[in-house]
Amino acid sequence: MSRIAVSLTVNGEAARVEVEPREHLADLLRGTLLLTGTHIGCEHGVCGACTVEIDGVPARSCITHAGSCDGATVRTIEGFDDDEVMAALREAFSQEHALQCGYCTPGMLVTARDIVLRLPDADEARVREELAGNLCRCTGYRGIVRAVLHVLAARR
Repeated sequence: MSRIAVSLTVNGEAARVEVEPREHLADLLRGTLLLTGTHIGCEHGVCGACTVEIDGVPARSCITHAGSCDGATVRTIEGFDDDEVMAALREAFSQEHALQCGYCTPGMLVTARDIVLRLPDADEARVREELAGNLCRCTGYRGIVRAVLHVLAARR
């Protein structure tokens, strides 16, 4: 198979890479760009561990073909270092004991940030519904939900 050229912006930096036509964005991010904060869990788009932002919207990088991201802006967990909402979420996750093994955490944080920005009036039921696509095998989700609700309340 011949490789295809893809130009995209990742965490604010332009990147031009060659990928296999069937290569997934998660593999490009982790293998080629060495951004290992994006975790791969199920490789079927079900668990949410690989969630990144593509053009400002959370997306599963394990089922997104890298070639379809030509011209896109991608932000991985590493690209949120200076983001005030992400900083508040990280602090709340720590305070609410929402972290255990940490494998789901990058995708969970990207999703939580989207909830905070998109649904400022979300209640517990809505937060739980929005987080349903991100699986965690370690927690009962209580701490994660409390952390998101804490940030939502602080921003009101």
